[in-house]
Amino acid sequence: MALRGDLMEDLVLYAVDYARSAGATYAEARYHRNSLRSIISNNGSILGVGSEVVEGMGIRVIVGGALGFSATNRLERSSIKAAVDRAISQARSAFRLMKHPIELAESKLGRAKYSVLEAKHFDSLSFEEKACFHTDLWKATSRSISEAKASALFIEYTESFEEKIVANSDGAFIESKVPRIALFYNLVITHPQKGSIQRWEMLGASGGLEWLDKWRLINRLEEDAKTYEKILLTAIEPPKDAVDLVIGSEIVGLMVHESCGHPSEADRILGREAAQAGKSFIKRGMIGERIGNENATVIDDPSIPGSYGFYLYDDEGVPAKPRYLYKEGVINEHLHNRWTAKVYGVESNAAARSMDYKSEPIVRMANTYLKPGNYRLEELIEDIELGVYMKSYMEWNIDDERWSQRYVGLEAYLIERGEIKGFVKNPALEITTGGFYSNIDAVGREVKFYAGTCGKGEPPQGVPVWFGGPDVKLRKVRLGVSIA
Repeated sequence: MALRGDLMEDLVLYAVDYARSAGATYAEARYHRNSLRSIISNNGSILGVGSEVVEGMGIRVIVGGALGFSATNRLERSSIKAAVDRAISQARSAFRLMKHPIELAESKLGRAKYSVLEAKHFDSLSFEEKACFHTDLWKATSRSISEAKASALFIEYTESFEEKIVANSDGAFIESKVPRIALFYNLVITHPQKGSIQRWEMLGASGGLEWLDKWRLINRLEEDAKTYEKILLTAIEPPKDAVDLVIGSEIVGLMVHESCGHPSEADRILGREAAQAGKSFIKRGMIGERIGNENATVIDDPSIPGSYGFYLYDDEGVPAKPRYLYKEGVINEHLHNRWTAKVYGVESNAAARSMDYKSEPIVRMANTYLKPGNYRLEELIEDIELGVYMKSYMEWNIDDERWSQRYVGLEAYLIERGEIKGFVKNPALEITTGGFYSNIDAVGREVKFYAGTCGKGEPPQGVPVWFGGPDVKLRKVRLGVSIA
């Protein structure tokens, strides 16, 4: 393994040196290997087992103010030389179409090697034990309820290992190794008279099988199934008048990901994403403008230990750090790579990420969350005369500028005189981004994170992220009800 690592390091450095000698004013090479193993089941029966290795080198160059990108999965000098030549040729062809030359901001670049360690190695359990785990999850879930029925439990379990060596002509050299574990499930509970309820969730982290112990999935799914049965059997419509609303950390996390993280991507603000993933209500020159009240601080931090979106250096070699996108209600900074940082006249804050060797590094989130406050859940609800606690969601949508949004509650409770009294069926929150951040009345003190694969780009790229936050309280919100 060490010999192969040395070979890849030599090839990365060769690509950078050759590109510079061939006329590139900037050169960057990234060896990128993603290996993955997966087990998929439905109702405890194994549907498929898979393994995949995606390995190669991505190369970017700047020639005459134009950017070129090429990639190859043939890891030998002749193929890498040809890939560099393609990137340089592409840049020279694009130069004639450039309105403004591509420049990169000056940045403090790292020279480092780091790894995430597995406290419990992936191979510490056999394939048979992992397959039995799927079966055990189904048995426990299906037996946990009596009046309703667990009609479907789809599970996709994955173990992945990401290795990178990144070098560029500005002096960066980063070698990283990050194992990740993820589990996606879709649970359907049905009742012949009351209909059905569906719950999907993704769990993910960097590390090893120790996360299965932390997640306690059998207990989790048993309790969830019991809760969804009670929702089907007992939930009532939400109040029709405006009420106080407590939003659970799962919904808060999704809201900050969608209504702060995405619109804060500098390349999106500049219009690059308009044809693929939409626009942003944030425009150039809005730094310092107020979007919410003093309770609205949203942070994106790649360096959280164990996080699904973990990294210490981005794919341009810039050291990772917390990014305060909204700070006490004010638009504070955007997510930048070195190109957008140059356009804005700031330093990159290490948001350049790529999905695999075939993908160029673009501006991405990592782990986005609302800053916690000081309140326990009991304190958030104790002064509510009539309200609703929306703990999780079943569906959501947001417009392409990330301003108008809608969330339908899944696990939701009625609050009366400071106490939780029972379940509320399908409450729908429709709110603007400004309306949410401006009306946060109180913020919980416990931050919880949720995993996802964030999509962006053309061709599309999906990268691992966490989103989260504490529970928050809004005053006097009028809820709708979904007929779903």
